[in-house]
Amino acid sequence: MEKLFRRFIAAIIKTGSLEIEAASGAIYHFGDGSGPPARLRFADRAAQNAVLRNPTLHFGELYMEGRVTVETGTIYDVLAIICGNIDNLERIWWLQALTAVHGRLRHMFKANSSRRARQNVAHHYDLDRRLYQLFLDSDMQYSCAYFENPEATLDEAQLAKKRHIAAKLMVERGERVLDIGCGWGGMALYLADICGARVTGITLSREQLAYARDRATEAGQTGMIDFRLQDYREIDERFDKIVSVGMFEHVGPEFYDAYFQQVAKMLNPDGMALIHTIGTARVQYEPDPWVNKYIFPGGYIPALSTIMPSIQKAGLYVTDIEVLRLHYAATLRSWRERFLAHRAEAMALYDERFCRMWEYYLAGSECAFRYTGEVVFQIQLAKKVETVPLTRDYMLRREAELRRRDSASSGLRIAG
Repeated sequence: MEKLFRRFIAAIIKTGSLEIEAASGAIYHFGDGSGPPARLRFADRAAQNAVLRNPTLHFGELYMEGRVTVETGTIYDVLAIICGNIDNLERIWWLQALTAVHGRLRHMFKANSSRRARQNVAHHYDLDRRLYQLFLDSDMQYSCAYFENPEATLDEAQLAKKRHIAAKLMVERGERVLDIGCGWGGMALYLADICGARVTGITLSREQLAYARDRATEAGQTGMIDFRLQDYREIDERFDKIVSVGMFEHVGPEFYDAYFQQVAKMLNPDGMALIHTIGTARVQYEPDPWVNKYIFPGGYIPALSTIMPSIQKAGLYVTDIEVLRLHYAATLRSWRERFLAHRAEAMALYDERFCRMWEYYLAGSECAFRYTGEVVFQIQLAKKVETVPLTRDYMLRREAELRRRDSASSGLRIAG
């Protein structure tokens, strides 16, 4: 089996510099020697056999369990080599067949109904909030930041993200805004404090809801913001603007038609929506089984070609699309560095297995955005073709005005 294991790895790793110490003690070299070197050690033969059976699931599990260890470099270095050879991995026919079966089973038994959506959200977002405070920015933004320049800090880039979205939505004072998947409340607080909007924020996470409500009270914005524990399918109200940041990834393709039809139903005739979602610039693929099992159950990363038919069926106009390419890679690198700097504190909250899982998740996600075609789409929608200005100049003007306002605001200094 070790010979088969060696041949399997050699078929995948053509570039980079990866060294593997097998359970037998034998050392094998893979790749062309380019780039930073990394070395793995397998603790037992069963671990090697598990990788042969289902590498995309079992490799992460083995790292979590300590049966695969990184002896040279970091797990990020290892995953960067693997992701740099992703085309070779995807050419393995039986692995693609296994992924397809996993995808069909997911569609059959794990679709994001209202009940399952609440369970899936609780799995990830109802973790101890102190964990997220270890690595997020002071506003607790758990989505892609917007780096206006490479030297921007994480806090500056997350503020720029909120400003950029608010500018695209053209939010006016007194307008009603719905924030679908409001997280810990930062976007809603920005729209209320800086734009003067009346915001309804909905989430399925009890942990996020409690924190967001506390923040609204501390900011004196309870009259302007209504945070609720509610599914988007349960809303029967009308809004001038709708924003959703980092939530669409949890909808699932089975519900894309229902999602956009609900967005159209909730928008006033002159209304606009902005959907900020992770997506893929490559051909549509099934979710990573490790991520789907341990991090985001029910998660699905769509291609634009997967999203567009449902938007068209809902009768909505696509008035603007922006593709943020390496912004999330930079965001995740910052999160990973912060998490590792506070790893001992994370250990006090959970355990070694959890910390290894979290590091694998952050490192793998960053590699996905750097090497495998994952991006972020910002899709602007309207019910009328004339709702949005004919050129994008208005975005720059509004961003400049919002920058003037938020730089003078003390309401945005609420620490996470």
